[in-house]
Amino acid sequence: MSTTPTPPAVPTTPPPAEAPALAVPRWRRVLSYRVLWLVALSVFVADQLTKSWIASTLPLGTYGPRSAITVVSGFFYLVHVGNTGAAWSLFSGQSVVLALLAAATLVAIFFWRRALGLRDRTQQVCFGLLCGGITGNLVDRLRHKHVIDFLDFHFGTYVYPTFNVADIGICIGVVLYLWHSFRTTD
Repeated sequence: MSTTPTPPAVPTTPPPAEAPALAVPRWRRVLSYRVLWLVALSVFVADQLTKSWIASTLPLGTYGPRSAITVVSGFFYLVHVGNTGAAWSLFSGQSVVLALLAAATLVAIFFWRRALGLRDRTQQVCFGLLCGGITGNLVDRLRHKHVIDFLDFHFGTYVYPTFNVADIGICIGVVLYLWHSFRTTD
């Protein structure tokens, strides 16, 4: 009986281990959201500067064409009112609850930033507007126990609820987010 000789065993070397992924420094992770930070900071600063100007120009409770600053007669006035509620004065008198809700929303956005797709620049703009507005109104609730509203529009006999720059950021951020979401869904 003949057997075929077996070739000598060749020592095998294990495949090279993949190089460990380099940890991304914390500052680089923060910078990956730079558009969000820039937009949020811009909305926050614009909101706080305009509210500070109104507070130093008009006494709290200034409302109505006779005591307000007229920008466009019969249409647009600058006033100084305090809102302890949310949009359209919903939940009026619930400033503490609304402040807690605002803080919880900011924390939730932070923890779910990946799920929200915040690496996308468009999403960063949307959430930057939203976060800047939320933070602006939150600071008011903490400092003044109400939100300073000052933009007052009249459409004939209809008076639109008074609002501020933070509210503009929140509304535009939500609308842009919804518009972007509907455009990118399959």
